Amino acid sequence: MIVWIIGQPGAGKTTLACGLVARLKVLGRIAVHLEGEFLRELTGNTDYSREGRFRNIDAGQRLAAKLENDGLWVVASFVSPYRTQRESFKAQAAVLEVYLHTTAVRGRESLFATDFEPPTGDCLDIDTTHRTVDECLATILVALRERGCPV
Repeated sequence: MIVWIIGQPGAGKTTLACGLVARLKVLGRIAVHLEGEFLRELTGNTDYSREGRFRNIDAGQRLAAKLENDGLWVVASFVSPYRTQRESFKAQAAVLEVYLHTTAVRGRESLFATDFEPPTGDCLDIDTTHRTVDECLATILVALRERGCPV
């Protein structure tokens, strides 16, 4: 299974991804975390234009699909600004898209993707403004169980 966590910087993507990987490991699942900045460093892609972002997400999606195909759980945390790219990936792989957003000011607003396209459906929508990490993780685990995932 691939859990693809999206949203603007500061929404809690990395925090929840790390928490979910730890929770899955406690449940006996082998899980790996893919993170946008790490992937950029790995591939040398420092281009934040639309094309550069598209290439970074495409690389992340291909890597996630390969790891999932090899039997690992993948928890990815990327801004993933483009709806068509996300929808195309969900049509090809077992993906739970988790959209995080917040009204809290967390100091990352200068890094926002101005062309971010929020999901219009078929995703788990979590407002992290007043929710704890544990509450958010519980919501994700319930959604996974509802999809028939063994967690």
